[in-house]
Amino acid sequence: MALAPSEILAARLRRVRGHVEAAGLDALIVTHLPNVFYLTNFTGTSAIVVLTADALYFITDFRYLAAVQAGLDTRIGCPGATLVAVDRSYDETLAGVLKDRGFARVGFEAERMTVARFNWLTAALGGDANAVSPGTARSGGAPVLAPTERVIEGERLRKDAHEIETLRTAAARLSQMAPAFLASLSVGETERQVAARLEWTIRQAGFDRPAFDTIVASGPNAGLPHARPTDRRLEAGDLVVLDFGGVHDGYCVDLTRTVSMGPPGPEARRIHQAVAEAQAAAIRAVRPGVAASAIDRQARDTLERHGLGEAFGHGTGHGLGIEVHEEPRITRRPPHDEVMDAGMVFTIEPGAYLPGFGGVRIEDDVLVRDDGCEVLTEVPRELVAAGGSRDGGHEPR
Repeated sequence: MALAPSEILAARLRRVRGHVEAAGLDALIVTHLPNVFYLTNFTGTSAIVVLTADALYFITDFRYLAAVQAGLDTRIGCPGATLVAVDRSYDETLAGVLKDRGFARVGFEAERMTVARFNWLTAALGGDANAVSPGTARSGGAPVLAPTERVIEGERLRKDAHEIETLRTAAARLSQMAPAFLASLSVGETERQVAARLEWTIRQAGFDRPAFDTIVASGPNAGLPHARPTDRRLEAGDLVVLDFGGVHDGYCVDLTRTVSMGPPGPEARRIHQAVAEAQAAAIRAVRPGVAASAIDRQARDTLERHGLGEAFGHGTGHGLGIEVHEEPRITRRPPHDEVMDAGMVFTIEPGAYLPGFGGVRIEDDVLVRDDGCEVLTEVPRELVAAGGSRDGGHEPR
């Protein structure tokens, strides 16, 4: 697994420490595992990071201690990390780290901590969980727990050189495997069978795992944007939406294409052409300085001109990286209407869905560059006609 080199981790830590200092915090508790991975290269399932101006306390349990310790002095080790073994429980160990260092004000990831956990930690630190609002007062010398939002996510928004190289490699792998698979669909296969075969093919292409539960939606099911694969068999004349992706060295890529089982009819061609035009319009709009909502508007306006505005009810795209859905959100009214900047990576995936008939979605992954936009996934966008017999021998090989 090609993880980020130590110098990349050091640069990330410097930037995050700048935010911690600017917020007037002595330390930041990091519990969201994708953020832990971003800062430390840790790929396990349990860890907490406490980041200060000059230290990083890495809390983990017996399962990972030896591996983390062995990695600290390598070219991918986390700079300046101090390993702390879990004693009894993660939260008790965390409370011990915070009390022993005498911190006055400690940030936590507000979206990732439950009220119950906050109350327990406040009490463990010597505060009054019933009397102290987060971040507003200090009780009896206990550290104040101050809520933070998007401290690390804001840095993850713009990919660094290591991340861009990883995502380019992943997108190339997905692009290489997709065309042959799309052409291999057979009349008579069930959606579940296609999904299983597709996920096997993703692993065979060198991905660690699928990035999410694969979507295979045929015929009327294609009119449901996030349909789950069923036992419905592919039939001649169906439109089939396939939405799939893979995780490569910790980073996610995502692709959707729509296949016709046999020659597409006039309505299928009309809808597909409209969605293809909407996607192309949105991609043309991607460049530094453009708001996410303006990109979404290009796709939505195009579909409205084709009379399909009401058939497009979801956002035009979502960020990609360590998580398959992260910032920026390319929608009409995103929580944060990000202005595009070089290094952002996200999907462009308009669709049109007609109940009872089916639907079309076309999705690619794009990178914002100083001079515009780079499409990372290169798979033909034409409406592929597949549909051989189910006896055509498409078992994994």
